[in-house]
Amino acid sequence: MTDPATAPALPVADQIAARLTAALAPTRLEVANESAMHHGHLGDDGTGESHFRVTIEAPAFSGVSRVGRQRLVNQALADLLRDRIHALAISARAPGE
Repeated sequence: MTDPATAPALPVADQIAARLTAALAPTRLEVANESAMHHGHLGDDGTGESHFRVTIEAPAFSGVSRVGRQRLVNQALADLLRDRIHALAISARAPGE
């Protein structure tokens, strides 16, 4: 069994996908790492894992405003947004939209 203290950290994109899956049970989820497009820009921390785009469809978004949907995503990723992610573009829809 792998010791969590010495196990390599999952790539940020994988962490994003895991957290959004657990929190929102999406029917569609795409996480794109766009960090290479921002290399050398403000917010580029040199890790290659600072800028992301999320496209998510989830029943949890039904009847929720655009801002409310973004808040749900941000809540699921709060510590990553604080510590690892510089920029996150979000496209959030309910099924059938």
